[in-house]
Amino acid sequence: MPTGSDPVQFAVAVTRHCLAVLAAVLWLGAAAPAAAHPAPFSYLDLHLTPAGLAGTLTVHDLDAAYELRLTDANALLDATVARRHGPALAAILAPRLRLTLDGRLVAVTLADAVPVPDRQGLRFTVALPGTAVPGRIHIDATLFPYDETHQTFVNVYEGDALRYQAILDARHPTTDYYAGTWQGVGAVLGTFVPAGIQHILIGPDHILFLLGLLLLGGGAKRLGLIVTAFTLGHSVTLSLAALDVYAPPASVVEPLIALSIVLVGVDNLLVGGVPSSGRDLRPWMAGLFGLVHGFGFASVLREFGLPREALGWSLFGFNVGVELGQLAIVVPAALVLEAVRRHSTLAAARVAMVGSVVVVVAGTWWFVQRVFFPGGVA
Repeated sequence: MPTGSDPVQFAVAVTRHCLAVLAAVLWLGAAAPAAAHPAPFSYLDLHLTPAGLAGTLTVHDLDAAYELRLTDANALLDATVARRHGPALAAILAPRLRLTLDGRLVAVTLADAVPVPDRQGLRFTVALPGTAVPGRIHIDATLFPYDETHQTFVNVYEGDALRYQAILDARHPTTDYYAGTWQGVGAVLGTFVPAGIQHILIGPDHILFLLGLLLLGGGAKRLGLIVTAFTLGHSVTLSLAALDVYAPPASVVEPLIALSIVLVGVDNLLVGGVPSSGRDLRPWMAGLFGLVHGFGFASVLREFGLPREALGWSLFGFNVGVELGQLAIVVPAALVLEAVRRHSTLAAARVAMVGSVVVVVAGTWWFVQRVFFPGGVA
């Protein structure tokens, strides 16, 4: 308070100032909705029929007017004006609507602009001449790149049934649809089987866990039991997490995966590199820690994107891919280790011991990294 001023007068002045600020804020808040224009949307409706794929694209008149440099957006709701400006707008939008059918990018044609007053927009016919019924449709629709808040609502129909819906925006401009036909099943498997193979082959922690289980060797029955236990374990948790039934955070799963690698190596060292039929815990460890690794697989699968209309087939395909990837690792490794064992039992035991030390060291490194330096998780 300034020296010599009346406390009462000072308090009155402060109160008046606060009321003035509050009034200004309230006025701005009331004026903002009036000044803002309605949020525009687009609607892409695709229809799969025995004759092929066709559909419609409806765009808001505000977006259309902006692209055409028109000052009066409502004028586009007149049929004559829509027909006059339709070809120019179609030429702008057609390259921005990218449809890839079964891996092949097709040319999209937009035609016949018709006003749709209830949606305050223009509707175009989407034509894809010469296309057969696809198994997989990849949709990339960044129709109005200048507007980061713009959303495109996608509806896919098979016959008269609505089979799929999605919302595309600047952060998620693409989506995939798999048809409910055998061709669609083939497309799902063709996508998710390779994804499962790739994930197991590029995951060094999963590979080292499997190799750690194989170092002690054993007959075909014993190794088959180990692989089967691991398969059952990760299949259960992969399904639970991918279907959003239960999914622990990666901050828990990733360190546990590293710890499972350490424990497998330690168990190998405790038995001296030579398995004992009475104390071979590897099948139990494979099943138990397979549950943990399944959650790790699921995190990748969720990022990859599960098609809601083909959940079962996509999960099945990914699991098959993981199994094929495992076999690509297990079979050659088992054959090499068996060849070493036949040549020299002592050499096989030394390989198992040295390999187990490597497994323990690598697993410990990953565990420390994932617990104390999570930003550097491998």
